Amino acid sequence: MDIKHESDGSRGAFFIEDDGQRLAEMTYVSSGISLLVIEHTIVSPALKGRGVGKQLVAAGVEYARRNGLTILPLCSFARAEFDKSPAYADVLYRQP
Repeated sequence: MDIKHESDGSRGAFFIEDDGQRLAEMTYVSSGISLLVIEHTIVSPALKGRGVGKQLVAAGVEYARRNGLTILPLCSFARAEFDKSPAYADVLYRQP
C-alpha cells in the first residue's frame, strides 16, 4: 500500500486510497513555522488490524524529520504511538 501526502501549506494529510476512495487517513494542521499538529487518524474497517494507522504516523514522523519539524499528536491514536515509540522522541513537540 502506498501512502500519499497532500498539503495546502496550512493543512495536510497522509492517506491510502483505492480507486479514488480514501481507506485510511491521518490529518494535521501546520501551526507556526515548524510544528505539525496531528488532529485525527482513521482507518476503514477493511484495513483494521493491519498496522495501517501506525504506518501513517510513521510517514508523518519521517516527513517531520526531513523538514525539520516537530509534532504535537493531539489525536489519541497518534499520541499512543508516540508514547509507545521512543524512536519518535526526536520530533515530539515539547512546550518551552
